[in-house]
Amino acid sequence: MWDDARQMNAIAAVLVLIAALALLWGGLAWVLRQPVFAFREVVVHGPLERASAAHIEAAVREELTGTFFTMNLDRSRSALSRVPWVRTVALRRQWPQRLDVSIEEHAPLARWNDGSLVNVQGEVFVADYNGELPQFEGPDGSSPQVTARYRDWVETLAPLSLALEAIRLSPRGGWRLAARGPGGPLEIELGREDPMGRLEHFATAYGRTIDTLGRSGTRIDHVDLRYRNGFAARVPGFRERPQKKTGTADAQAQKRTG
Repeated sequence: MWDDARQMNAIAAVLVLIAALALLWGGLAWVLRQPVFAFREVVVHGPLERASAAHIEAAVREELTGTFFTMNLDRSRSALSRVPWVRTVALRRQWPQRLDVSIEEHAPLARWNDGSLVNVQGEVFVADYNGELPQFEGPDGSSPQVTARYRDWVETLAPLSLALEAIRLSPRGGWRLAARGPGGPLEIELGREDPMGRLEHFATAYGRTIDTLGRSGTRIDHVDLRYRNGFAARVPGFRERPQKKTGTADAQAQKRTG
């Protein structure tokens, strides 16, 4: 091969072409990294109600690196998504030096377990919030299910003037609710089987049972719906009277008279 001038010329031409392409690519990459192509304007679209504008600005300055051509949009999007209250981020480049940042915030629906929040989509996130929210508790990954139940049960309890304040889903699948009405707090034990059907049956019977007792001065603070044909109710402070030990009393009477 080394004696074949034609092959040697062909190999040399290929090597020259590769070197030229590498040089061209390197030069192009160098040009695209030049400050002339850097972003001069970053526009954040909101509106922002809870996310800190200063925090977002700091993230933009620190994390959004590169020029119009070299910025890694996925990495930049991920960096901005870590800002508290930011749910989604969309980035769009506008020629020649503008970057549009569209941010959707989390809309809080409830508190989740110990220190997290749940948004209206049923997604768990972490942020500081001082307002009043219902409390959700459940196993990891169950927040969408609890959120869907919450919406249904709020509608079921609203005609009874009961506000749903908490939902607990146990690891075994049992449901427990905490509501509040004109008569005070009310715990509702639903169990695992057909919780929606049980709550609807309770709502149907509420007017002639719990509500009637409340109007007569008897307050109910707990109901257990885990019965086939009815439910159990508890009156706070109620204690059953101890039954008399008739057998012992009769024996003592006989001893005295014998």
